[in-house]
Amino acid sequence: MILKKSKSQQGFTLIELLIVMAILAMLAGIVGPTLINKVGGAKVDTAKTQIKNIETSLDAYRLDVGKYPRSLDGLINNESNSKLWAGPYIKKGVPKDPWGDDYQYRQPGKHSNDYDLFSYGADGKEGGADDDADVINW
Repeated sequence: MILKKSKSQQGFTLIELLIVMAILAMLAGIVGPTLINKVGGAKVDTAKTQIKNIETSLDAYRLDVGKYPRSLDGLINNESNSKLWAGPYIKKGVPKDPWGDDYQYRQPGKHSNDYDLFSYGADGKEGGADDDADVINW
């Protein structure tokens, strides 16, 4: 007994599948770069937010001790052995920047009398443009 396929059981032709794959490839080519740029921008926004949080902790330290710490480790440990230290000022430790590097901290700062706090960005080097640009607090 031979079974005949009805017209409703026919599959897609090779040409139809190729057209669908071409359309999907064009969409990926248009949408892909846009999404990649959004990821880079999100990391910069995350770095800015983390810098603001660290600055808040630095200000709390200064209010208690009377000056800013010599390093960011002073927010976690009483490096100055001050009796006024009421930390830790950052409970989970100083975060890494979104690219996995340490935030740069200078006290006193070159751009501010108090301190400079910044990230070197995606390339981990001073300067740069776009995602490689430094994320700074001044």
